[in-house]
Amino acid sequence: MIALHGRLVTGEYGLDSTHEGYVAASVAEQAIRGWPGERESAWIVECDTELAGGIALTDDGDDTAGLRWFVLDPSLRGRGLGRRLVGELVAAARIHGFARLRLETFSDLRAAAHLYREYGFDLVYEETGPRWGREQVTYQHYELQLDTTIAPRPLAR
Repeated sequence: MIALHGRLVTGEYGLDSTHEGYVAASVAEQAIRGWPGERESAWIVECDTELAGGIALTDDGDDTAGLRWFVLDPSLRGRGLGRRLVGELVAAARIHGFARLRLETFSDLRAAAHLYREYGFDLVYEETGPRWGREQVTYQHYELQLDTTIAPRPLAR
């Protein structure tokens, strides 16, 4: 997942290797604390036996889950796969009883932000400045309050 972020996100958006390092540090932080735990998952997308995308659910404590490392190869975009991945992750967060779901992204990822808003995520914080080798990147935090009284739909297999 780290290398895929490096190849796709870093390359597509003109970021330097510090972005891939940022993703690597995030994965390492979760692994050190024992990810994946009982309420955590990863969805991996393969195309012709090659890693082509994925998304992960992390338990960030205090009834908060994280949507992390969402990436999809450009050849697979526009087919509803990203929508399905986000939908399954949100459903899993509800099933596991999380009260809220958070994610970090940056504003260039417009299609992903559109999906997040479709699922009810709200932009709660953003900051623009130099980051990852670019003069201006708008770093964003989204949050979704989960109503655990709603019966979640079963996860698609």
